[in-house]
Amino acid sequence: MRIKRCATTDGATAIAVAAVAACGDGAPPARSSAVVTDSAGIEIVTNDPWTTEAHCAIGDEPILSIGAREGDAPHIFFQVRAAARLSDGSVAVVDGSSREVRVFAATGAHLVSMGGRGDGPGEFSSPWLLWVLPGDILWVGDYLPWRFNIFSADGVFIRSVTPDDFALHTLIPPGGVLDGGSSVNVTQGTGGAGGDFATPVNFLVIAHGPDGAVLDTLATLPGVRLGSLPGFAGFVEPLFEASSLVTARSSTVAMTTAREPEVGILDGEFRLRRIIRWSDPDREVTGAHVQAAHEDYIARHGGPGSPGWSAGHEAAISDDRPVAEVFPTASDLMIGRDERLWLKRYTRPREEPSWMAFQAGGDFYCHFRPGLELTPLEFGAAYLIALHRDDVGVERVVMYNLTRNSS
Repeated sequence: MRIKRCATTDGATAIAVAAVAACGDGAPPARSSAVVTDSAGIEIVTNDPWTTEAHCAIGDEPILSIGAREGDAPHIFFQVRAAARLSDGSVAVVDGSSREVRVFAATGAHLVSMGGRGDGPGEFSSPWLLWVLPGDILWVGDYLPWRFNIFSADGVFIRSVTPDDFALHTLIPPGGVLDGGSSVNVTQGTGGAGGDFATPVNFLVIAHGPDGAVLDTLATLPGVRLGSLPGFAGFVEPLFEASSLVTARSSTVAMTTAREPEVGILDGEFRLRRIIRWSDPDREVTGAHVQAAHEDYIARHGGPGSPGWSAGHEAAISDDRPVAEVFPTASDLMIGRDERLWLKRYTRPREEPSWMAFQAGGDFYCHFRPGLELTPLEFGAAYLIALHRDDVGVERVVMYNLTRNSS
């Protein structure tokens, strides 16, 4: 991972080891974390999450549930892609099928919809992501071409912003929008991805101003390696392949290659300020992992000879498909509305999805297991907004109280 303004640690590095103690509600439990400050003033905070019993949990029932199998159109969702809480407790939801952003009161009542299918002002080709800026200004990312449509919370279209010299690709991590309106966008760079499973796709992390003008290229990160297999015309990636993740919110940018257990934290001026590291033992991929992954894939898709089984499915379980030597460290990265960092650990075959949270200063906060039925969409200081799909595929946006138990 190459990040601009990152000085190399050398013999002039000043090292300080600090004990981090609990100090009030919401603080981590008393424990030690290594804090290294290098000659460029960059903090390196190292944690061992496996020595703490701190866990976050949600309530037994949601405090808000939006969505229905039948009824009024605003409550019918298909392809929920993002959701975020506004300052009055209402929730904005991006629905991919209708190409709308819908706002619902804290009671669940529909308030207003904005957007719709089209390429005109305030319309969407494929709305994808959502950020809420101060004043409840909604920035909604539209896919192909990549642009932001900006609305007030009551549905008034304000303007569009198209980042200069930029093309989004389907493999790209999301980036984000900071409070001042600068955006962090990720595109595929030139070179790399030779189709031989040797060289990864290059991701360029680019900062754009509120008007879409390029401010800087922040980093070059590795994506997946791609290659071809006999009998399949397309490209596949190795099984358990790592790919970089980038997210941004408020005044923070976070990025990781997912190849090592660390996340780089940049401030609102795009300067590397902190590196968060954690222990991540037992990452070796075994034959049992590969066998379980193949069996589970066949169980989901029906297996050879079943309707819809294709050459692509065959390639996914082929013995010729390369396999990564170690598991990635992460498969998702989010910054909460309180600027905590939430990292989804790469889910190994037949394991339950799990997340880890770190305080803004880099100290480990909690482990979190949302369960198989929930996909987190936004973390707040004391709430979780998530997508829930029931056993017949009905989508609902749910909000839960989120608490931390340090015992």
